[in-house]
Amino acid sequence: MILFNCDYLEGAHEEILKRLAETNLQQEIGYGEDSFCEHARELIRAQVKDSDAYVQFIAGGTQTNMILLSSMLRSHEGVIAADTGHIAVHESGAIEATGHKVITLPNTEGKITAAQVEAYAAAHYADDTHEHMVKPQVVFISFPSEVGTIYSKSELRALRKVCDRYGMYLYLDGARLGYGLMSEACDVKLSDIYRLTDAFYIGGTKQGALLGEAAVIRNTALRKEFRYILKQRGGMTAKGRILGIQFEVLFDGKGKDCLYFRLSDHADRLAAKFRDGLSALSVPMYQESFTNQQFPVLPDKVLKKLSKDYSYAYWGRVDETHSAVRFCMSWATKEENVDKLLKAIEKLLK
Repeated sequence: MILFNCDYLEGAHEEILKRLAETNLQQEIGYGEDSFCEHARELIRAQVKDSDAYVQFIAGGTQTNMILLSSMLRSHEGVIAADTGHIAVHESGAIEATGHKVITLPNTEGKITAAQVEAYAAAHYADDTHEHMVKPQVVFISFPSEVGTIYSKSELRALRKVCDRYGMYLYLDGARLGYGLMSEACDVKLSDIYRLTDAFYIGGTKQGALLGEAAVIRNTALRKEFRYILKQRGGMTAKGRILGIQFEVLFDGKGKDCLYFRLSDHADRLAAKFRDGLSALSVPMYQESFTNQQFPVLPDKVLKKLSKDYSYAYWGRVDETHSAVRFCMSWATKEENVDKLLKAIEKLLK
């Protein structure tokens, strides 16, 4: 069985495992204040082009979203997200469990627009009873979105302007950030993400690390006493070095020559090969994607036979005989397995 249903099915890149083994018996202080974490912070600061960038390492994506968003919100405030957004659909109500409402807006190709956010905020404050309602304070977006689409620089700028106009924060979920940044359709750099958001995170779990995300906060007001909140929410890892070492390896290098971007490019390249191969077979896509996730629409009878040797994520019914599914390429996907998958689909379609 060859697995394509998500992008965190493998362990970690061999360079990370090697570095973890090499440093295993080196004594370091805990809770993310070790030399490895500090060096990793310096490498990330170089990438975002700000020597003062505030960086903390957290074990997982849901935990990172919960800690960062709850730190941004007062008790009467909520967060705006697409109705397909991860915090709205796939985090078991983690944000709501902190006492904050997730305000969902209809998505277009997995994204929300500045015009939508503007309309919602304007309507909120135009209502004479707005103090009786949850105040929108944070705008949540994912890069890439849940369906593999990415925000352009102009879209991010427009969201930034709306957030500034209404005094809201812009927060970006970067679980698959590298896959978005290395996409052939991307016109955004990591430094742009940093400059245009108040906070975001760089995903490691889905991009070559054993576990771990790097939370990056630009807005200085949000940095105050953040480590208190990090500790209170269970996000302060005693052996923080384990997270720091991994990001140290991933970001060792200049620009996009570092391992993080090379691994991301590998996944995107194979996903593009898979997409183009399906196009040659006249297989339609449920959603056009230029990142590591691809969403073909295939006959149910083909999927049933294909599932004997290949796994994928079911996405939704299209009609009585066809379904949309998701195939994920990862930093560790083998090109030969993508070739085998394409040949298997071609054979079954015939």
